[in-house]
Amino acid sequence: MAEKSQKLESYLWEGKDRKGNNAKGEIAGSSLALVKAQLRKQGIIPDKVKKKPKPLFGGSKKITPFDIAMLTRQLATMMKAGVPLVQSFDIVADGLENKGLQELVMSIRNDISSGTSFAGSLRKHPKYFDNLYCNLVDSGEKAGALEQMLDRIALYLEKTELLKKKVKKAMTYPIAIIVVAIIVTAILLVKVVPQFESLFQGFGAELPVFTQMVVRLSDWMQSWWFVVLISIVGTIFLFKEAKRRSQMFSDIVDKYVLKLPVIGEILDKSAVAKFGRVLSTTFAAGVPLVDALDSVSGATGNAVYRDAVNHIKNDVSSGTQLQASMRQQDVFPVMAVQLTAIGEESGNLDEMLEKVAVHYEGVVDDMVDNLTALMEPMIMAVLGVLVGGLIVAMYLPIFQMGAVVG
Repeated sequence: MAEKSQKLESYLWEGKDRKGNNAKGEIAGSSLALVKAQLRKQGIIPDKVKKKPKPLFGGSKKITPFDIAMLTRQLATMMKAGVPLVQSFDIVADGLENKGLQELVMSIRNDISSGTSFAGSLRKHPKYFDNLYCNLVDSGEKAGALEQMLDRIALYLEKTELLKKKVKKAMTYPIAIIVVAIIVTAILLVKVVPQFESLFQGFGAELPVFTQMVVRLSDWMQSWWFVVLISIVGTIFLFKEAKRRSQMFSDIVDKYVLKLPVIGEILDKSAVAKFGRVLSTTFAAGVPLVDALDSVSGATGNAVYRDAVNHIKNDVSSGTQLQASMRQQDVFPVMAVQLTAIGEESGNLDEMLEKVAVHYEGVVDDMVDNLTALMEPMIMAVLGVLVGGLIVAMYLPIFQMGAVVG
């Protein structure tokens, strides 16, 4: 029974943050009461908390970053309760439904029980545990504060995954508009317009210019639709491959994507939030600032900020203050620089960097919500223009014929 009570599940929550703003998200916990207590500890007043519905056809066996966050949270909870590390892994594995994750947990458990350090066993699975995770666990083990470190890592992972979801949501909406518009237009051109074209052939009169243009476009689409489809798929594939294989191309994309309207600003603020979150987590764990900046450079998710952090690392290692170097890079917002300066002067750098992360995570959240609200009517407007334009083009000859007859 004790083991059953430790089973971790996903919960969806809605509530208000410290500022009274509406907030929502996903959190892992072993019971509803513990989840609510955990949210209150984070400054959230929960209004609604419920278990996340399970997929109809069973969960995927793929191990996601959120699975790793859940695993870390559960281990931290058990170790705080005084459960030994090896026994904690046994209890966690017993409650897992994802067989792939269960095998991963048991593999780590067996390594630890055979004498390997926790960090050493994690390093055998770089696909799921990056250098930052392993280094933080290593620091926690050496300092004798592994449970506090796991709690800090779990919070970092949960916040990072939540931020990724928000950014992904922001990116999905514009893509959805384009895809839906292309599909609807293609169906109308290939299936609907030809029906009207056969009707127009019996008119014997010259069609309006707009109608002729749509009919020619329809004929072309019927003959070359496969070329269009292959071109679209090929372009997407080549873009992904070029971004994956060419560091220069990837850096150029990262640079110009920040200049996109709305989306660019969301990505920019999310990079600042990641900077604050990772640096506060590593610095609070006792990692020297220069070494912490090494971890940050690869975690911001954008080449512009990666290069900026690398410059900051070089400046800091030569004696420059962090806030002074941040100001010189000209990519960080004024508020982030000012909070960092306050943290350096007061000796509470990790706390102020966490405030930077919390602030810009909130900014991203608000911007994504605003974008969602803006995109819904925009989708209707785009589809209305496309569908309405094609309908007008098809009925224009009929209206003209009616006017002549009248």
